[in-house]
Amino acid sequence: MGFRNRVIFCWHRRGAGSGCLELGVDAQGRKTPRQGETQVSAVLKAKHQRLVLIIIALIAIIGAGLLASYALRNEASLFYTPDQIAADPPAAGQAIRLGGMVQEGSLSTMEDGITVAFIVTDKESSTVTVRYTGILPDLFVEGSGVVADGRLDANGTFIADELLAKHDENYVPRELQDMDQHSPDKTLETLESVT
Repeated sequence: MGFRNRVIFCWHRRGAGSGCLELGVDAQGRKTPRQGETQVSAVLKAKHQRLVLIIIALIAIIGAGLLASYALRNEASLFYTPDQIAADPPAAGQAIRLGGMVQEGSLSTMEDGITVAFIVTDKESSTVTVRYTGILPDLFVEGSGVVADGRLDANGTFIADELLAKHDENYVPRELQDMDQHSPDKTLETLESVT
């Protein structure tokens, strides 16, 4: 809302003249309408002026909050373990995040060559079958931790859109696995050959 010459709103009526609503100059010395003016103007008191600005600010904040919640409505995904899914499954199609361990011997590749299926388990006996189409992360192996973003289908199979393989604090990249701690020159040569 722009203010020009402190005028907020003007109205014109046929035969009845016209009027304008103006902001006050300051709290102590308010501008009053001049006697010789043809337009009737009303001056907003400082208290009303602050009230109008507060209402506008509240409307802007509420609008920004509604816009943010609308934009993020499908981005929030709750974290579930296989035990929690077995006890209280989320609605089919709801975006969730599944975390657990990849069960040994459960990894299989489908006919298309890029879709894999595996079973995620937790400390309990609960399991969830996961299907993922795409390139698996380098750290993804059976028996390791995994976090998958996706949705449950109507059959209870988790359709993953993204996989994250977890590793422990002792992780060493493949290029550096057979390196000795006391050979920094060898490490440099290997890193240069990789890049």
